[in-house]
Formats: sequence, C-alpha cells, structure tokens
Amino acid sequence: MYTSPRKMRETMPQTPIFSSMLGSSCSGQVQPDMGERCVDPVYQDGNLVSGSLEALIEHLVPTMDYYPDRTYIFTFLLSSRVFIHPHELLAKVGQLCIKQKQQLETGTEAEKAKLKSFAAKIIQLLKEWTETFPYDFQDEKSMKELKEIAHRITQCDEENGTVKKIISQMTQNLLMALSARSQYQEIKEKFRQPATDKGTILKTKPQSTQKDILSVCCDPLILAQQLTYVELERVSNIYPEDLMQIVSHMDSLDNHKCRGDVTKTYNLEAYDNWFNCLSMLVATEICRVVKKKQRTRMVEFFIDVARECFNIGNFNSMMAIISGMNLSPVARLKKTWSKVKTAKFDVLEHHMDPSSNFCNYRTALQGAAQRSQTANSNREKIVIPVFNLFIKDIYFLHKIHTNRLPNGQINFKKFWEISRQIHDFLTWKQVECPFEKDKKIQSYLLTAPIYSEEALFIASFESEGPENHMEKDSWKTLRTTLLNRA
Repeated sequence: MYTSPRKMRETMPQTPIFSSMLGSSCSGQVQPDMGERCVDPVYQDGNLVSGSLEALIEHLVPTMDYYPDRTYIFTFLLSSRVFIHPHELLAKVGQLCIKQKQQLETGTEAEKAKLKSFAAKIIQLLKEWTETFPYDFQDEKSMKELKEIAHRITQCDEENGTVKKIISQMTQNLLMALSARSQYQEIKEKFRQPATDKGTILKTKPQSTQKDILSVCCDPLILAQQLTYVELERVSNIYPEDLMQIVSHMDSLDNHKCRGDVTKTYNLEAYDNWFNCLSMLVATEICRVVKKKQRTRMVEFFIDVARECFNIGNFNSMMAIISGMNLSPVARLKKTWSKVKTAKFDVLEHHMDPSSNFCNYRTALQGAAQRSQTANSNREKIVIPVFNLFIKDIYFLHKIHTNRLPNGQINFKKFWEISRQIHDFLTWKQVECPFEKDKKIQSYLLTAPIYSEEALFIASFESEGPENHMEKDSWKTLRTTLLNRA
C-alpha cells in the first residue's frame, strides 16, 4: 500500500487506495454498473471505475482545492499508455494547467494568492511522474512538453525563484535516471547471449577433475542466498512500464497500432532468460557427473538449495531449480533417483503443483507477502515471485477484461487491479538484499558452461544407458549426429 499523501493533500478529495477498493484478489467481472451511462467518470461506492480518457485526465490534474491520490496517479499514468502516448498526455496536462493558471490570474485577489499553492501541486505531480516513470521522458517530444509546463509554472513564483530551483533539481534527477538506465542497457546488450550458445556437445565424458558447483559452494543456504542476490539485482532493473508492455503491445479497441517499445521488453526477456539459464545449469551440473554416487549427492544438494530458496521467499529460483531437475535428461536417470531421499523434493513439488492454478504456490506467496509487510529486517521482507506466473496473471487479467466498456468509457476497474499487482511487485523489488555478494559464486552462476538440450541427453545416456525403444532411437540419432560432426 502507498504511503500517505503529503499534508497539502489531507483535506482534499482522494481516490480510493488499492486494498479498500479491490481487496487482495481479483474475483468476478470487473464491469461497472452500466446503469450510469451518462455519468463521466463513473463511481461505485465512492470508487472511480470507468470514464472517458478526457475525464480521467482531468481527474489527474490538480486544482486549487484538489490533489489526486498517489494510487490514482500511479494507476492512470501506468495504464494511460495503452490509449495515448506519454508526450500526448503531457501536452493535454499542460493545456489544463495553463487554463487553470489563467483563471486564477484573472480571478479575485484571493484566487491570485493561491497561484503559488497551485504551482506547488503541479510540480508535485510532475515530480511523481518523472520519478516513477522516467522512461516516459526519453524522447524529445516529452521533454519539450515537460519544459513548456515547467516554464509556465515558474511564472507563478518569479519573486523568490523557489519553484524554478525545485524544477531544476527535478529535471537534473530525471536526466540522471535516464542516463543510468541507458548505461545499464548498453552493458547488458554486450553480454546478451542465448542460453543455448553456451552449450557444448559432449564427445567424451567430462574429466573427474572438472570444476562443478560443489567445488565452489557446498552449503545450500549460501548458494540460495547468492541466487537471491542475483534475483534481486535482476528485478531491480524491471520497471512498471516494462510490465505494462504486456498490455500495450496489443492493439487497443481504439484501433491504434501497437504502442509497445521493443527496448522496454528487453529487461523482461533478460530476466526470463535468467530463469532458463538457471534451470539448464542445474540440469548440466547433474548430468555431467560421471559417478552415480556423486550424481546422487548433486541432486540432493540442489533439492536442499531449492528448499532454502523457499524459506527465504525466493520462489523464482526455487521453481527454476525444480524445473531443471524435471527436464527429461535428468528425470530419466532412474538409477540415480532411486538413491535420492526424495521426501524433501516431494514437498517442494507439492508447493509448485500446477493444479488449481498453482493454488499451493499462491498460498505460500501470500504468506511470504504478509510476512514481508510486518517484517523488521530485510531478510524477512524478501518476496520474489515466480516471474513467468506473475506475467501470465497480468496477461490473463488483460485478456478476460476489455479495455473499454460498451458505452466507450475506459474500464478503469480493470486497470486498478493490474496496477495493484504491478505495485506489489515494485514493492518487493525495492527490498535491499541482506546478503553480501560472493564474487566467486556469482561468477560461477553467471559464466559456468551450460549444455544445450542435445548435450544434456548425450551426457544423460552416457551416465545411464537407454532403457526403451524410444530412448534407444534417440540415442542412436544423437550418436549419428556426433559422428557426422566429427
């Protein structure tokens, strides 16, 4: 839940906060009562649930006696990109600001005296916008509109220049945020490689002296902590507008073309690739072990690591590890699994049981979220959801609920719920990692060789030969491929 608005907003009309409006889950149809077709915007029980784009924009812009609640600011700025480009929205906000400013300047002396107060509210809105969605200002059009609004507002306080100083600082912070994000993008692009590029086709069994994860870290808790460090580092570079690409990549009911920016989806792809790499790394570490006893130990080690991830609240790494152990090259190693104490693994699989829409996992996630809300330490605040399930939830919300209602108004109740879920994720990603970085372990996790699917099967068959006709045919095909490459 957001923090309380500043004192200047306490006596002003407020839009509802997430918890009071929607509760902890989305249930039933998010459709306002169509009996109020002529009203714009539409409220239900005091909650804004639909409206025209123009009415929603007006609800965003402060007046002498009103400042929108931060939840509304966040939700509208997040969802508006589905219907209008940020620079176009800025232009409309600027027009409304200028109109109100002119009314105050030509009004009574009492109204003229409120000019500074009005300017402060506009600055606060711009400050929240630039801090929460700095990427909206990456293009020249948006920056031009921002500067135009800023220039108009500084005229309200030409005597002491306080407004001008605040705007200057806001602009400086915005440019720094854009620069930092741009540098991160450039660094990541240099190292961008698909997981399969790291794979190698085995022609012989690996040497027993070859380095493995146990030679780097043999403590499941420490490895789980380092995985959590990687997770939090990756999610820190995912922004709300990145997540909104799931919705804005699709054509809206306005028949506008895709508003998505491919560069914004890179962070989502990079994080998804991390999950896949971790799964393949787990499978590689298990399949490349020559001796069954050592291979059994490796399986049990990763089971313990996954359990520690669960205890920490790192569900994404836990799911990646389980996925790696459930890949066919690992799952088929029956002789190895027969020696494994699987009771702990069974518990983990129970938590990640996909039945009833991953009900068990969602219960565990809710418990971790509740723990995080009352936590006194960063260790207890950690909540890292299974990212691909989180993305699917947003996509599902988008697919089952229309952007607009039959009367043409924006179905804002839908966007309240999407915004609530994204806000929860943003809250979790801001937790500072309580674990110190171990460069040796981190380096291994991020640079260790990962076998391709083909290489995994070869290593698996070399460890435990094919047992049925299907496996024998697969093994024969793989060996033929090897000979052809020789």
